[in-house]
Amino acid sequence: MARIAVIGAGTGAMAAAARLGVAGNKVTVYERSASYGGSLGRHEHEGFVFDTGPGLLHLPAVQRDLFVKTGKESLEQSVTLTQVDPASRHLFADGTAVSLPNASRAGVASALDAALGAGAGERWTGFLERARDAWDRSRRPLLEEPLRADHQVLGRDPYPALRQRRLLRTRQAATVAEISAWELADARLAALLDGYALSYGLDPRTAPASAALLPYMEQTFGSWYVLGGLRELARAVYERCVARRVEFVFGAEVVRVVEKDGRAAGVELAGGAVAEADRVVLGVRPHAGLVPGGQVGGADDVTVRAGSVPGRFVVLLSLRGGREADAVHRTVVHSADAAAEQEAVFGGRVAAHPTVTVLRPDDPATRPDDAHEAVTLSAVVAPQGPVDWTDPAVRQRFADVLVERAEAAVPGLRERILHTEVRTPAETEAETGAEGGAVPPPALAGAQGAYLHPGNLTRLPGLYVAGGWSHPGGGLAHAGMSGTLVAGLVVEGDGFRGSQ
Repeated sequence: MARIAVIGAGTGAMAAAARLGVAGNKVTVYERSASYGGSLGRHEHEGFVFDTGPGLLHLPAVQRDLFVKTGKESLEQSVTLTQVDPASRHLFADGTAVSLPNASRAGVASALDAALGAGAGERWTGFLERARDAWDRSRRPLLEEPLRADHQVLGRDPYPALRQRRLLRTRQAATVAEISAWELADARLAALLDGYALSYGLDPRTAPASAALLPYMEQTFGSWYVLGGLRELARAVYERCVARRVEFVFGAEVVRVVEKDGRAAGVELAGGAVAEADRVVLGVRPHAGLVPGGQVGGADDVTVRAGSVPGRFVVLLSLRGGREADAVHRTVVHSADAAAEQEAVFGGRVAAHPTVTVLRPDDPATRPDDAHEAVTLSAVVAPQGPVDWTDPAVRQRFADVLVERAEAAVPGLRERILHTEVRTPAETEAETGAEGGAVPPPALAGAQGAYLHPGNLTRLPGLYVAGGWSHPGGGLAHAGMSGTLVAGLVVEGDGFRGSQ
């Protein structure tokens, strides 16, 4: 039985901990905050309950596998999952609106034709067919296997872009923005695709064409809501860990991974106490001094791409008045100036016309009674640092902008507000320790490997990395996959190649 220290209690780290616990190891999780869950936080105010992180679950098969492999109770026995239908409603700058059904390719095509005109559905369906090819080509090495030593193979973009005649020569789309302009050929379809990339913290102008996997995964495998909010998923994973005899130590900040005889040998806590271990799993973003010699980034030192990784600005609204029966769970109000928004978000400024996502769950657990409603507004923004999100005036102005834009989705919104809670990248940084409050994007093939993340196996023997800042990147599903890979490497050895 090995002693394993896990740093951080995010979902990826807990997924690794549960799997390692069921394999018979003695696992201890050290978490700097007072609770588990990482980005899956919760805010409560006078009977209103809000998720402070992701609001929807995609690729639930990742979580289902975790529960199947670590105990008798399935995911559905641990939380209540419901499919969100329609999956999303989109409001475009020209006033066009379209509601997209959940996990129905034909339904999406029909909705797009009806709202945007004949041919829109066919163009989007053709794009998704090419995205499916990219999924088939890259799924296993990108998502289901540890990062290979010859990871350069993932530097080639798997998206089979159409050949286009441009400027007297044939070209193929290499970025999300080029797919939007050359293959979709409709400003609203472009906004739809660009919006998917932006929601994951990716710049459509530079993100590789393989980011087509993101809308493909969502529209193929569906969007799911956890009754009570996604914090309930974190609770269920935590309880599964405890059932597998994983020990949690909260309020325990790890300041250094201890190295002895050339391998990870434990962790040092703030205050100087040292907890010895045979293996260490790093479930947080590495920072200066945490890892000896900075020895994270196996598989030839893959690192998260250079540049500013954005965060999230969230407005939690307690409203008087009940949710109307035909209200949509998720509405995306697209920017009237996408180019300016992208320049601002990835240039370290505040966007004047942000894309706003409005979440209105039909869940009695989120409100005091049916005469009230809990609504969450969010936007992707530049991180703390380039923008001072602690400045009260900056926070208030941007919150007002989000409310104003969200009124397109919730008419009369401002008059219904009882209470407002604002959360910015500054709060994310304080609570999770992520520099600038940045939210890790998913790993992507293409772009010569610039969108890959550090491998789960590091150069320091006995040290592994799990969670959104490691392979295969950010997002609940991706973080869960990283936990699976780390557990496989620890239990089966460095030659582990993923589940067959």
